[in-house]
Amino acid sequence: MEIRVENVKYRYHDCPNEVLKGINMKIEEGKIVAIIGKSGSGKTTLLEMFNALRHPIHGKIKIGSFEITNDNKNLAIQELRFYVGVLFQFPEDQFLSLTVKEELELPLRFYNYNSQKINDRVRDVLHMVGLDESYLDKNPLTLSSGEMRKIALASLLVLNPTVLVLDEPTIGLDYENEKSFISLIRLLKIRYKKTIIIASHDTELIHKIADYIYVLKDGKVYLEGGKYEVFKEEEKLKKCGVKAPKIISFSNKVFKQKKIKIGYRDDMNDLIKDIYRYVR
Repeated sequence: MEIRVENVKYRYHDCPNEVLKGINMKIEEGKIVAIIGKSGSGKTTLLEMFNALRHPIHGKIKIGSFEITNDNKNLAIQELRFYVGVLFQFPEDQFLSLTVKEELELPLRFYNYNSQKINDRVRDVLHMVGLDESYLDKNPLTLSSGEMRKIALASLLVLNPTVLVLDEPTIGLDYENEKSFISLIRLLKIRYKKTIIIASHDTELIHKIADYIYVLKDGKVYLEGGKYEVFKEEEKLKKCGVKAPKIISFSNKVFKQKKIKIGYRDDMNDLIKDIYRYVR
């Protein structure tokens, strides 16, 4: 599903100032799009609109045939949420059941799946996120932060949504769990053709997986473009409270100090090879 955000504005009831001040975005189907910016820039507020947890006070969000506006608060929300899954920053906040099995079955029962399909689907998504069936009888709140995040993601994937919206998905994950998460996100994009929206402070993560980036500042889109196009703008990023990934920052420093343009790479080993070619 393609997503369009058209001149979206939002203001909290108890606040005279707008949190979002005319946001415009185009999110192409099957792409990973990142929304970055410091705390208070409006990232989470915008994410909550993608499945109608909030409605704009002005403008609209178009997701496929769905349209989220201030005038249609009675739109078919449950139908929309079948296609758009949101992973919140703190996964424990979205758990409603005492066991992993019940948690994963809950959305399927809501949409009246038959028992055999429920059993098959629950096991499939557990394996997809890298967990086995021994987790089914565990209380999700007793798991590690990495395991909780995997269960929360599995609870979205169980309905096979077209769009995934992820808020700070790697907070609290160690190196191995983050690596596993990145592999899963790439798999969901490449094999399952998901459209994925990620809001994060972690520019190292965004550099590894994003196709396109929007940088928010004071409720507006301040920068946008492909990852190299955006991350090379270190001075502009600083104004937004955002650090460029280390590998990009290093390339910029080499050019600034030595006037050697080595370009941008995803992997440090590739960058080192490029530098070696220059010094030979």
